Amino acid sequence: MPDQTASAAAGSADHPLVRVYRTAALIHRTDERMRSMLTSGELAAAYYSPRGQETVAAALAHSGVTTDDYLVTTYRGIHDQIAKGMPLDLLIAEIFGKETGACKGKGGPMHVTHPDTGVMVTTGIVGSGLPIGVGLATSSDIRKDGRVTIVCFGDGASNIGAFHESLNLASLWKLPVVFVCQNNLYAESTAYAHGTTAEHVADRAAGYGMPGVTVNGNDPQAALDAFTSAVDRARAGEGPTLVEAVTYRFMGHYFGDPGAYMNRNEYDKALAADPVPALRASLLEQNLADEDQIRVWEQEIADEVERAIAFAIESPYPGADELRLDIYREQVPA
Repeated sequence: MPDQTASAAAGSADHPLVRVYRTAALIHRTDERMRSMLTSGELAAAYYSPRGQETVAAALAHSGVTTDDYLVTTYRGIHDQIAKGMPLDLLIAEIFGKETGACKGKGGPMHVTHPDTGVMVTTGIVGSGLPIGVGLATSSDIRKDGRVTIVCFGDGASNIGAFHESLNLASLWKLPVVFVCQNNLYAESTAYAHGTTAEHVADRAAGYGMPGVTVNGNDPQAALDAFTSAVDRARAGEGPTLVEAVTYRFMGHYFGDPGAYMNRNEYDKALAADPVPALRASLLEQNLADEDQIRVWEQEIADEVERAIAFAIESPYPGADELRLDIYREQVPA
């Protein structure tokens, strides 16, 4: 008689929550290695850890978003870039500033693009991606290409003018865009309640005549449901949605920031509910995977990350002849 438990686990490999876990685990492992190399001096780069926000990006990636769809994210965007399917070797090489990086080492971690997987813009200025996302969505609307634009930003960005202008125009023109506020409760070092009077960022959607949804971004199923509805709505031509995915970042604003401004009780509570191990435990509990299978996946992920790091380390830095290339429409070598 076949082992029904093993058969059930094997048959669940394509379950949405399994896909979310594998993506979240890849983000988690990559982030761990980036921080490890920064600590040891193997890597010198500006780095904004997404630790704690892995399942937001992973759920978004598996909510009906395709490679052709557009993504605009922020300097804290490595989780979004990985989840969108950007090749890990090109991403890590770019963080290292190497010639083989997605932007030939010239963009660095805060300005990553990879159009082949729809990673169109990574912005280094808070909130600046919102109007860019509206521009991309306008292009899709004019060309009727069926693409949806995803714009990711933090809670702090909801307090700048570009946020309101972007939501207003997107709603007016019924653009195929999903605004995703990854609300990690801190705008740099300012707690959400100290900078915003609205109870929820999503409450602001009502002022622009679009749906506003607040969801626990660390609950994979709830996030999947919210994102899927928003993506389907945009693709059907019904206009934009503002999704506020409430989450938490376990690291300071930037690598090296000790995060002393974070409420300790709040932090400890969030860490105890760490979404990656919580999802892992849920897969086991629901018999969507067994321990052996998860360990195989995790080893595959670890190997993939190490291969990408080795590629980045072994790659050359850009030569002097690259100084003036990719700046003007007509290529002008140094």
